[in-house]
Amino acid sequence: MTARDDPPLLLIGALAARCGKSVHAIRWYEAQGLVPGVQRDAGGRRRYREQHVAWLELMERLRVTGMSIAEMRRYTELVTQGRKSLAARRDMLAAHRAEVLATISRWQEALAALDQKLDFYDDWIATGERPARDPLNPRSKS
Repeated sequence: MTARDDPPLLLIGALAARCGKSVHAIRWYEAQGLVPGVQRDAGGRRRYREQHVAWLELMERLRVTGMSIAEMRRYTELVTQGRKSLAARRDMLAAHRAEVLATISRWQEALAALDQKLDFYDDWIATGERPARDPLNPRSKS
């Protein structure tokens, strides 16, 4: 592959447009050590590759699932180590996945409680009278 065949490098504004993030957010991710392999041109401007679009999407997904910045930084460090860190990366993501599933379970329980409370209020509003039992407080009386 010649240099002419290499995919074009993206300036930060183009990367921001491609991944739906602000330039400020991309710089923040980079300052946190979460964007590996950023090059700079002779003028000092950041130059990104197409892979950075997918990478930033992954970082956002990890952040949304509650992964800490420190854990994200550790994952990024592992990725920069190449193939020798594959098992460690997989183990790290598997452990995080287990945490996400536990969080989802707790949120489903909380959602069910909210639904019960909403039904309680819907009954009260519909009848004009407080229901005999509050589903979240079984000891309650009218």
